Amino acid sequence: MKTQTSQEILEQMRWRYATKQFDPGRHISDSDWHALEETLRLSPSSYGFQPWKFVVVENKELRTKLRPFAWNQPQITDASHLVVFCAKSSLSLSDVDRWIGRNAEVRNVDPAMLAGFHKMLVGFVESMPSENVRHWTSRQAYIALGMFMSAAASMGIDTCPIEGFDPKKFDQVLGFEDSGYASVVVVAAGYRAETDKQATLPKVRYESHEVIHRM
Repeated sequence: MKTQTSQEILEQMRWRYATKQFDPGRHISDSDWHALEETLRLSPSSYGFQPWKFVVVENKELRTKLRPFAWNQPQITDASHLVVFCAKSSLSLSDVDRWIGRNAEVRNVDPAMLAGFHKMLVGFVESMPSENVRHWTSRQAYIALGMFMSAAASMGIDTCPIEGFDPKKFDQVLGFEDSGYASVVVVAAGYRAETDKQATLPKVRYESHEVIHRM
């Protein structure tokens, strides 16, 4: 497997930025998009639980309907692809059973062999106050967001994470109101427009010694 050098990784991180203007005429290839979708699917989560869904909004009319509920940001309609990250609103023992079943299937083991893991997950779910579930599942979704954006940068694909939107309105437009999932964050992906002045501005970050502490 080909690995990137540390310098190449840093160059990609310096190259990427939250793209403000996408070129609506440029589209991510099917093969590249498939790889990015796999990045989402392969993203890590606590206990491997994956309490999320990733809604790829391909329908142009839907994206036009969503745009007013995201402060009319042009990235919603102009980017090649738009993904809405949704997190589970609640957790139940059936979620535990489903995950244990998937583990047994993929690793070809008797579910009884996973009794200890099952017990631990049951304890985790039963001990979490219902009002905390959404906070936990949302944090898991943000792990996937970071993986997606890093992978896109490594492929020379621009992204813009979007928190400036009305989640309830998005859920209404997408028909997610009674799905058990709720919108958390959105990411637009594609290629920067040549007119986006943000692309050439120096990246503003604090110095390493101000944010990294060694003990």
